[in-house]
Amino acid sequence: MTDAHAIATLDALERLYDKPGERALLKQLDRLDGPSRAFIAASPFVLLATFGRRGADCSPRGDAPGFVAVADDKTLLLPDRRGNNRIDSLRNVVENPAVALLFLVPGIDQTLRINGRGTLTADPALLERFTVAGKAPRTVLRVEIDEAFVQCPRALVRAELWNPAKFARDGEVPSMGTLLASATKGKVDAARYDAEDAPKTRQVLY
Repeated sequence: MTDAHAIATLDALERLYDKPGERALLKQLDRLDGPSRAFIAASPFVLLATFGRRGADCSPRGDAPGFVAVADDKTLLLPDRRGNNRIDSLRNVVENPAVALLFLVPGIDQTLRINGRGTLTADPALLERFTVAGKAPRTVLRVEIDEAFVQCPRALVRAELWNPAKFARDGEVPSMGTLLASATKGKVDAARYDAEDAPKTRQVLY
């Protein structure tokens, strides 16, 4: 279907928007400063965006606050914790080093954005450094920072992400079992997954 109003050029796009303000441009750094280091240290959750031959991917990463380590003002270290072994993001990094990170802190509306280049390492010393509960990660993602800047809080304010009154109640959102049953056309039993498999997740975090 043809869209007569499709935006196909940068010039057409830029005509629809005002110029960014001075503050929006000045806030962008090419390395971490003290406050951005502190924000990362407080963050238990980051979204990792990558792009490979099969397209784009965005994956959640979470652990205790500060699980993403600051090696220096230009370098972050992100251990790859236990997951489903699809390793979509890691495949992308091998194919294309461009990565983007979005750090969140519960209860805080602003976020921290990092853009840079990633490489994977299985350096035994790093794997040992990030061992938790006797379990070492298989790999560590090293991110060389190109850009770092705080993101305006409007999106989280509009979403009321941290407002308990807006939290979903039981049954309002499809369960993991329901989503899997639909995606697999019934090969996963929704009720059994939710009753038996989902609770096991908390027992095998590492």
